[in-house]
Amino acid sequence: MVQGFNDYPTFCRSCQSATMASQLLRLAEESGLSPGESELAVNPFDGLPFSSHYYELLEQRRALPIWAARFIFLEQLESSPNGVVLVSGEPGSGKSTQIPQWCAEFALARGFQKGRVTVTQPYPLAALSLALRVADEMDLTLGHEVGYSIPQEDCTGPHTLLRFCWDRLLLQEVASTRGTGAWDVLVLDEAQERSVASDLLQGLLRDARLGNLPDDPRVVVVTDPAFEPKLQAFWGDPPIVHVPRGPGRCPTPIYRDTVPTDRVEAACQAVLELCRKEAPGDVLVYLPSEEEISLCCEFLSREVGTLAVPGHPPRVLPLHPGRGQAVQAVYEDTDSGARKVVVTHWLADFSFSLSSIRHVIDSGLELRSVYNPQIRAESQMLRPISKCQAEARQVRARGDPPVFLPSGSCLCLYPKSFQELEAPPLPQPRMCEENLSPLVLLLKRRQIAEPGDCHFLDRPAPEALMQALEDLDYLAALDDEGDLSDLGVILSEFPLPPELAKALLASCEFDCVHEMLTLAAMLTAAPGFTRPPLCAEEAALRRALEHADGDHSSLIQVYEAFIQNGADKAWCQTRGLNWAALCQAQKLRGELLELMQRIELPLSQPAFGSEKNRRDLQKALVSGYFLKVARDTDGAGNYLLLTHKHVAQLSPYCCYRSRRAPARPPPWVIYHSFSISKDNCLSIVSEIQPQMLVELAPPYFLSNLPPSESRDFLNQLREEMAASSTASTESESSSTQEFGDACVLQ
Repeated sequence: MVQGFNDYPTFCRSCQSATMASQLLRLAEESGLSPGESELAVNPFDGLPFSSHYYELLEQRRALPIWAARFIFLEQLESSPNGVVLVSGEPGSGKSTQIPQWCAEFALARGFQKGRVTVTQPYPLAALSLALRVADEMDLTLGHEVGYSIPQEDCTGPHTLLRFCWDRLLLQEVASTRGTGAWDVLVLDEAQERSVASDLLQGLLRDARLGNLPDDPRVVVVTDPAFEPKLQAFWGDPPIVHVPRGPGRCPTPIYRDTVPTDRVEAACQAVLELCRKEAPGDVLVYLPSEEEISLCCEFLSREVGTLAVPGHPPRVLPLHPGRGQAVQAVYEDTDSGARKVVVTHWLADFSFSLSSIRHVIDSGLELRSVYNPQIRAESQMLRPISKCQAEARQVRARGDPPVFLPSGSCLCLYPKSFQELEAPPLPQPRMCEENLSPLVLLLKRRQIAEPGDCHFLDRPAPEALMQALEDLDYLAALDDEGDLSDLGVILSEFPLPPELAKALLASCEFDCVHEMLTLAAMLTAAPGFTRPPLCAEEAALRRALEHADGDHSSLIQVYEAFIQNGADKAWCQTRGLNWAALCQAQKLRGELLELMQRIELPLSQPAFGSEKNRRDLQKALVSGYFLKVARDTDGAGNYLLLTHKHVAQLSPYCCYRSRRAPARPPPWVIYHSFSISKDNCLSIVSEIQPQMLVELAPPYFLSNLPPSESRDFLNQLREEMAASSTASTESESSSTQEFGDACVLQ
């Protein structure tokens, strides 16, 4: 932040590009006034005097390792030949909070003529957290000069100069007709996380395929030192700003001789031992999954209260995406001075720096979802973290400025050989592990005819790209030339997976938009129950919310009951529902409704529960999810997936499994997701009739199914239905044609 420069607007008007670097350096040198030195120092961003709190935070900022690189960064930002600057530094060095502020100073010196500063983050919670912190440090109002954009929450305004944004949301804006608006500086933070959006944004920027670029754009890519060489080669040897190491010393890691059989118990015992020793500083625990984080927090919350330690017992805090905005509790100072024990996973490898951390307990593992395009399924993979992640976790034990406490520790719950032999050097690129259908849809929207021609930091497998193209073709998102069809253009407008967006568009034809909006929001934000009921009373309350038609209708029923009960948190808790997720679903539904109104799609009146609405909702679902149909082969709930010969079972939380015997599993089902994990199950399942699949799926899709009894049955059924076509079928086809090209299904 610039302070003590009262004639800054005059400077901005007279500033010339040839002397920009020297002017910015002079500004930086004139910064640093204390309240005693200048009581009239004015914030150049809002014209108001700085508060005393600003100067308190300024002292903390000056202690950050990155502060020493301030001048050289501003020089490189102005003089970079291709407008790109790399910033390389360790976690906790202050990159994520200070670089955006200096970019805002740079843009302010140019009068914000080209637009605002946009900063991307790989996780929505990181964008929110940083916006809160930076607004505080800049002495500005959150939602006014500093804002953030995350799913279902846009805290920006017409006067926002610095915006923190989830990278996937920015990518969606780039692809849509809404555009990104002009920006003067784009900061791509935490590039080493290798998110799909971050990698693709870099590829599009390198190829100059983004629209709405200013005349003289600046791109700042912030990364961990381990990823620096790859980025340097990708961007053509741009200037690099190296952040000095902090003054603290990383403790020597202590490795276990063997991997524990129970990671959660081992981590809990290590935390309790630290508490008994009364070692100063907070504790950061890394476990692979949200489930293990919850188990660890439950155990520690019970045990810490019984510890014979002076003062208040430690405060146990989970940190993962499911916590929503509650994660900000990890930054709150405890009035009692109680120790904080933060339990997290890969989310805090590089984000969420905590200055008070002095002890790290690392399981060395992560649980990630990896998409297999051959069987269109997610698999939960428990795997070693990369060497880069392991080093980042060890650095956490050093603490961050201005807090440098002695006697830190880093306990690794694995042998040293485990990390040396099995861990990759860098995190796996998510581009090679996710379903690429949304990515290909976006590239087609940007008129990139061949996705393989786009520059990628790591190129996806050709079969993954081909599978994505095939799926989009089945959904009628592509025309005969392989470009986006009119329907595909509309699909790309929705912040939804292509198959869900297709089902939502189909609901316009089948007159069930009201219900499908609810279902789309629920499938995205709050997909039902995620744990077994805790007692018989809770199980009974859950059964009352189940719908006879299956899990999809049950989700609609849950949402409507949630709204009817005033979005009450206690009502959710007694039924084992995630209140925060349901609130997110409510916001997302409103966004989807607004988007449909903006592009002038037809809506419908509520009719949930009627027989006609039941059939129409099934038709809309099949129109988008015909790729995800399974058939019970033996009457015992062993389902053969139509697109490949894989057998799966219903999820333990499926409503069909909770019904009392002798309930028979439905013979044909449509499912939302299939996960290859320890239970190998189909999630969010509803019964359908095979006649509906034959009627609504493309004929060439049925013909391309792998050989099976199910394929033969469907093809025979198609011939019979064609031979005995009725007048009602012809009438329905006629009404589909009248609806218009935008929502024609095939």
